[in-house]
Amino acid sequence: MTALNQDQLTLSPRVSLPDMPSVRGRITENAPLGMAGWFRAGGTADYMFKPADIDDLKEFLGLLPADVPVSTYGVLSNTIVRDGGVRGVVIRLGRDFAGIEAQDDHTIYAGSLALDANVAKAAAQADIDGLAFYSGIPGTIGGALRMNAGCYGTETKDVLVKSYGLRRDGSDFEMTPDDMGMAYRHTETPQDVIFTGALFKGVPGQKEDILGHMNDIRTRRENSQPIREKTGGSTFANPSAEDIEKAGLPEGTKVWQLIDSVQGRGLRVGGAIMSEKHCNFMINTGDATAADLENLGEEVRRRVYETHGIMLRWEIRRIGEVVS
Repeated sequence: MTALNQDQLTLSPRVSLPDMPSVRGRITENAPLGMAGWFRAGGTADYMFKPADIDDLKEFLGLLPADVPVSTYGVLSNTIVRDGGVRGVVIRLGRDFAGIEAQDDHTIYAGSLALDANVAKAAAQADIDGLAFYSGIPGTIGGALRMNAGCYGTETKDVLVKSYGLRRDGSDFEMTPDDMGMAYRHTETPQDVIFTGALFKGVPGQKEDILGHMNDIRTRRENSQPIREKTGGSTFANPSAEDIEKAGLPEGTKVWQLIDSVQGRGLRVGGAIMSEKHCNFMINTGDATAADLENLGEEVRRRVYETHGIMLRWEIRRIGEVVS
């Protein structure tokens, strides 16, 4: 839990790419990655590649030197891009990876760039219940797979049948929730794996009832979360029952209650602040750096640990390099 504005920090060298005349997608150098995210803060990516389709992505990965780091993002709804930027190549999937298709057996296929909320809507229109919780989760299916996203008592692993994608070398894979090691807001999937889509299983339902549930979720979210701010969703995961018991706290204690107990609500570092409306949400008030955001989170973690002995686990993904 060390502040990130240390002196004498140096960045890793930028990578270089070979010529790839057979690749049909767009390669952008010094891509403004941080400004594309929901926090609107942070650095650039050495390169961003937007493939024309999955075959183009396979071609690119096959030509890419094995020592070049690869990462993927959707809409960066729950990500801090550090101010030093991201070394290597960031894959930005396009509309070919955003398709959603409901099937007759109450399953629904969604591309990894499909918005979670759109998957919930498509399931409702097909009378498929069980996926309405996605209407309350910002971001894309790829991100939901990466972190086992969930809300209001349901998680991705509860409805996932199988995920599909590409390994770092461009080869195909299929994985079940067990293969992915899915746990509360966590999976064991390697970081350089690229999800391209997933199959989900719901149960029979009635469209009107499902849409009503989705409306309830949206209303609850709007009333309790700062969704119209430059934010990134929940900052920290709820503590485990074991941690709560060890700390001598009431059963079911939530992370926002821990943050509140250490005067975290409204806490500010530079241009970053913990929301007054929901203190487990960080907000960029307008001029926050990525370091402001991450330092704010680390200060909250420090206070909670010193007071309760609980080390909060980041739910916000943090990528890239720190600068002084």
